[in-house]
Amino acid sequence: MNIPFLDLHAAYSELKPEIDKVIEGVLESGWYVLGQQVELFENEFASYCGVSRCVGVANGLDALFLILKGYDIDEGDEVIVPAHTFIATWLAVSRTGAKPVPVDLLPDTYNMDPGLLEAAITENTKAIVAVHLYGQCTDMDPVNALATRYGLKVVEDAAQAHGACYRARRAGSLADAAAFSFYPAKNLGAFGDGGAITTNDSELCERIKYLRNYGSSRKYVHDHLGYNSRLDEIQAAALRVKLGKLDEWNRRRDGLAGYYLEQLDVPGLVLPSVPAWAEPAWHLFVVRAKSREAMRERLEEKGVETMIHYPVPPHRTKAYLDDYRDCELENTEKVVEEIFSLPIGPHMSQDQAAYVVDQLSELNLISSDC
Repeated sequence: MNIPFLDLHAAYSELKPEIDKVIEGVLESGWYVLGQQVELFENEFASYCGVSRCVGVANGLDALFLILKGYDIDEGDEVIVPAHTFIATWLAVSRTGAKPVPVDLLPDTYNMDPGLLEAAITENTKAIVAVHLYGQCTDMDPVNALATRYGLKVVEDAAQAHGACYRARRAGSLADAAAFSFYPAKNLGAFGDGGAITTNDSELCERIKYLRNYGSSRKYVHDHLGYNSRLDEIQAAALRVKLGKLDEWNRRRDGLAGYYLEQLDVPGLVLPSVPAWAEPAWHLFVVRAKSREAMRERLEEKGVETMIHYPVPPHRTKAYLDDYRDCELENTEKVVEEIFSLPIGPHMSQDQAAYVVDQLSELNLISSDC
């Protein structure tokens, strides 16, 4: 059996008539930038997340950057970030001129450890970026409480958490603002790049609307130094169709994750931990093993594709190493040597999941002292 890590074509196949119709509608309209489809998607996605405002932008990195820029984060400032995340979280901070200040992870959920936040705060700290990694929300109550005490902004990096919930509230509504990516592999993925910002802060929303569009509040009037970061009309139209399927597709992911959690009983294999207050979107199903490479090789031989998210933490990449060479983040550096992601997605069958379980269960190379 050949099992891809994620079957993107299957998502299009399921929705082909609807997708083709809305894309044709945009092409026939003759309006391709910041038109009706973007506005409708912004309203619908804001409502889905449980907030009042949404701004569509070009990608998830821009979404994070524009939030920070909208809150006047600049050179000399510091922004607290997770040590374990996709590098875009750090790049958004660096792009403002501010310094990313990493906080180590919790080894059970892989999200930022709120208990380490206060020690990272200095007089230059202006914001905290909380990443909902792999589709499970960071524990936001202690993060927000600490931010309130110190007068800091809190930003959700919800790029992997479309539809995830924290204490019955959806990702995108848990902080001052949230950044989403619609990269094709996301739970809510476009047919190319795309991103959005959700917030209840109307002033921030208006500022980001002109920042994304050359600093212009109306055509040829440029009151600010802006950027070109606009969600495409075609992508917005397709996302509107997919948004209607997001909860169903997330339920399918949840069913597969539940099957893995119930059936995977392999010595040395550490399964994801889900706190009682969490409802993950299961963007990824990440496991740990000291014998990771043996497991991955076995699965590859049997036709099962796996991935590692993420093998090198940002502070150990060449881009950041000079400034963080002496940075000690023990949990992060241990975890990245052991984690790997099993296939999961809304178009994966339970038979395929059973095949993955069978191949792992037959492995005799796993260390039992993980």
